[in-house]
Amino acid sequence: MIPPEHVPPIPASLLEPLPPVPAGCTRIALIGDVVGKPGMRMVCNAIPWLRRLLHIRTVVVNAENAADGSGLRCKDYRRLVEHGVDAITLGDHAFRKREIMEVLDSQPNIVRAANWPADGPGCSLAIVPIGDGLSMAVTTAVGRVFMKPVDCPFRAVDRILAEVAPEVSIRLMDFHAEATSDMQLMGRHLDGRVTAVLGTHTHVATADEQILPMGTGFQCDVGMTGPFQSILGRKIEAVHTATIKGVPLPFQVATEDVRLNGTWFDAHMETGKCMQIGRIHWRESLIDQFVAQAQRDRQVL
Repeated sequence: MIPPEHVPPIPASLLEPLPPVPAGCTRIALIGDVVGKPGMRMVCNAIPWLRRLLHIRTVVVNAENAADGSGLRCKDYRRLVEHGVDAITLGDHAFRKREIMEVLDSQPNIVRAANWPADGPGCSLAIVPIGDGLSMAVTTAVGRVFMKPVDCPFRAVDRILAEVAPEVSIRLMDFHAEATSDMQLMGRHLDGRVTAVLGTHTHVATADEQILPMGTGFQCDVGMTGPFQSILGRKIEAVHTATIKGVPLPFQVATEDVRLNGTWFDAHMETGKCMQIGRIHWRESLIDQFVAQAQRDRQVL
């Protein structure tokens, strides 16, 4: 693939432009649950284009489904970082691949749920450099409604935020939860104390992105990066058969109609408040068009 920095601007006809980044702000994106090899391929190919075309400076990825649809392997972690991911969040499948525990214990840019046992592998707070001498705090927690029993996510995040230095004003909370009521309550609970509360886990993007009254960006779920001709990233036939006939079957990752879902937000670098927020929805075919247009432009030059 031709590096985006080596090509002329992409025609506006291929991409709906975002509003300019306001003065004094930096643009950040959380990419939704990356599912299996298709999701990994999509996010790795898309990151340089996200940076160039959408002016996204910092990329955070929820990668808890990257390894065959459940968990994260060491090689997947390395690949994401090598392709420009700044921070990685996990969810209820964080420990599904045992090998990742070494990464959790040794790397500063990956977090697991704050409301899991404190003496388990990994950390729940990452302080990530984002340029201009600034850093961003990234944390995550899992919900309790319709999910396995865990400690209170609200008290857990309160505890984490108490550890963040006041000068780290930009703060992102990935709430990995099932119920939209749980997600909305977390947004209200943290309004004015973090830059954004963005949900993951359901693999379905919601249309409720907004800025709450005290300046926190919010969305119930940023969606999935992976195959959309599927049931939440898994092959339709197996899920359908298991559901209708009650026959237990392995749910393999699907392969068709690969898309990237995520959410961008503009954070004020002094106050940490969210100034703008919006959704990202790219098909893999759009990346192919970027590449094709870049190749044509290079031939003209």
